Amino acid sequence: MITLALAGKPNCGKSTLYRAATMAPAEIANYPFTTIDANRGVAYVRVPCPCTSLAHRCGVCADGIRYIAVHLIDVAGLVPEAHTGKGLGNQFLDHLRQADAIIQVIDASGSTDIEGNPDNPGSHDPLEEIPMLKTEMAMWLFGIIEKHWPKMQRQAQSRSFSIYAGLADILAGLSIQEEHVMEAEREAGIELRLTASGDLIEFSKILMRKAKPMIIAGNKADLASPELLTKVKDSGAILTSGAAELALRTAAASHMIIYHPGDASFSIPDKGKLSDAQKAGLMKMKAYMDAHGGTGVQEIINRAVFELLDMIVLYPVEDETHLTDGQGRVLPDAFLMKKGSTPHDLAYQVHTDIGKGFLYAIDAKTKMRIKESAVLKDGDIIKIVSTAK
Repeated sequence: MITLALAGKPNCGKSTLYRAATMAPAEIANYPFTTIDANRGVAYVRVPCPCTSLAHRCGVCADGIRYIAVHLIDVAGLVPEAHTGKGLGNQFLDHLRQADAIIQVIDASGSTDIEGNPDNPGSHDPLEEIPMLKTEMAMWLFGIIEKHWPKMQRQAQSRSFSIYAGLADILAGLSIQEEHVMEAEREAGIELRLTASGDLIEFSKILMRKAKPMIIAGNKADLASPELLTKVKDSGAILTSGAAELALRTAAASHMIIYHPGDASFSIPDKGKLSDAQKAGLMKMKAYMDAHGGTGVQEIINRAVFELLDMIVLYPVEDETHLTDGQGRVLPDAFLMKKGSTPHDLAYQVHTDIGKGFLYAIDAKTKMRIKESAVLKDGDIIKIVSTAK
């Protein structure tokens, strides 16, 4: 399963955003509020369910919305010099090791300093937080490379040794692959085997960016001034309000409102059941959502998965006519896979034995047989025919 990490300085609202994102209603999936451990939970990407445009209706979507699980890690708060062990640096870096992509959470309200100490709203520039995380990650990676560099350069004197494969092997725990190393070398304009370790900081920055792509969440946006909102938004960050999302999901779970995560607004089925304070609080959130198109929490997760990681959604079935699995359930499974995936790739994703016994695939929408090397499209419904059952 894909793993996203929420990273940022203390007091940027990261834990609130995490609580909101992992508090999915039980009816949308087989995951109620789920915590895998103290800082790891289940969040969801949101897509239109294909059953809404087909004759068959599935039982796993919510009003035509399909939610697909991803892991979400709430990383320990980051302070400057974390790579040297300051604060909870070691814990922070170890958790980031597990992530496929990173959502950096910054305090859009400008009410905390660079180390997360509370201050007056607007007294700090939120954009100053962005380079800190990139620097800490790069310097952490550089420290690992620097430790091994003398030995690697000696080995590079042998024609049989690939410095790209060697470096990728050392950094395999960070999901850094050989092609990442080669791309970073080209972009940095260096020749690795001839480069001194002290000249590898820029290379480390590029390599980390390729291995751990990042998107910025301008959190606490509901508390920010219009000037700061414009500044944060113009930087390319996504405005979010973890507090508003958490309040909305809590209200929806209590049946006070009708709201699906990612909706641009919500409705109140019976205003007579609400107190004046509840109505005022909901109207304040509605005004914020009307101005910004929602709370931004679902958007940041979706964009991390579909833009940063370049994923598509595929639906494997056993019966291409009724779109069911072996138990008669309509479209029960949805897989997030890399854009460019083939039917053979999907077969392996379903089960290793099915991949090994792959014969051919059928596009359930056209009922046509497709090649194992065909490039699948987002939303495809595919029957895999295999020697394995």
